[in-house]
Amino acid sequence: MSALPRSPLMRALVAGLVLSTALTAVLGSLYLIGRDRTPPAAEKAEKPVAQQIPVTALDRLTPTTEPHAPAPVTPAAPRPTGGPGVTPSPPSVFAIARSSVPPQTMDAISKLKGVQKVAAFDAGAVKVSGQVVNLLAVEPAEFRSWTPKPVADQPAVWEALERGELIAEAGGARRLGLVLGASYQVDGGPRLRVAGSARLGLPGVDGVVSAEVGRGMGLLPGVAVLVQGAGGKATALGGVRRALGAGAQAMAVGEAAKDRAASGSTGTTEAASDVTRKRPPAAPQRVLVGRPGSYLELYRLSAGVCPGLSWTVLAAIGQVESSHGRNNGPSSAGALGPMQFMPATWKAYGVDGDGDGTADIWSPYDAVPSAANYLCANGANQGGKKLEKAIWFYNHSWDYVNKVLGVARSFAAAYPGDS
Repeated sequence: MSALPRSPLMRALVAGLVLSTALTAVLGSLYLIGRDRTPPAAEKAEKPVAQQIPVTALDRLTPTTEPHAPAPVTPAAPRPTGGPGVTPSPPSVFAIARSSVPPQTMDAISKLKGVQKVAAFDAGAVKVSGQVVNLLAVEPAEFRSWTPKPVADQPAVWEALERGELIAEAGGARRLGLVLGASYQVDGGPRLRVAGSARLGLPGVDGVVSAEVGRGMGLLPGVAVLVQGAGGKATALGGVRRALGAGAQAMAVGEAAKDRAASGSTGTTEAASDVTRKRPPAAPQRVLVGRPGSYLELYRLSAGVCPGLSWTVLAAIGQVESSHGRNNGPSSAGALGPMQFMPATWKAYGVDGDGDGTADIWSPYDAVPSAANYLCANGANQGGKKLEKAIWFYNHSWDYVNKVLGVARSFAAAYPGDS
């Protein structure tokens, strides 16, 4: 079906932005229908992995910074996302443009002072039983890190989106009278099941669907822009408005909105120096492991970044994520390199492992010690359940945790006495 004509659509979205004076709380309740609500610990206990999994001969595999062609993809059940890319970092600025935002504009926004990551998603308005419903259409794996932690941590949300169902914004569901678990006919379009509701913190948005469903309804491509600022601040708000041009609407959201309200800032201006002043980039953190001649030695040395972490865990993640650099991505979620980091996570945890002055997401000499750095930040060196949870942070799936630990046990058996 086609979306509403652009002018009414934009009026509907802009009205949602301008009139939403009470921002939805970022850390709110999440309601799901027809899905197991078992706590993560219990879910984890249901999926033990006892078997030994075949592993690569690491002592005969040489790391290289040369790009690799993607390995043949074996069809498998989709997992929520790849690599450590789901650490929640909700947006501090939410904007609606009048038309699709071109790549050069997205690049300009990404270079504004204080901007850590930026993404554009499809959006538009459809009618359900005569009511206008403003929808955001997303790739679930990409959008997950943009949501508040209670939403990002709930697998049922992402499973529902993958199935083509609707996740309603909690406030929007109440306003529109949507019943969780019920199906509704989009005027001239598909039937959508309301699988659950969540507090997304995006004023004017009534719900989220997958990008595939959104395309089927004719939503406008790439008009909704999310920006995450350093420390959750909306320092680039004015720059985002200028970059998107006349008619665009942009506002601080989440914690950034609360901070601006407390300070009395209207968010309508931004010092020119915030956009134009260039600061020299900070030198990357150095964690020297050198350039060892085998992946076995690289994993062993990199484990020293996190005393108490077994090198076999790093090796297992390297095998699961990229087959030790033989399938470096980018993944469907945008993860890059041999350890499949999302760029935003790399900014926080990437290190210079070989001492060449650059933290290179594609280089195994940087990526492997960076993975150790990331795991350690989540308590992996404490072992036991802390280790399991740290691996879970790398990829929010207990199936993934069990697989990594199974591969790690296989490496320990293949290389006894040094695990």
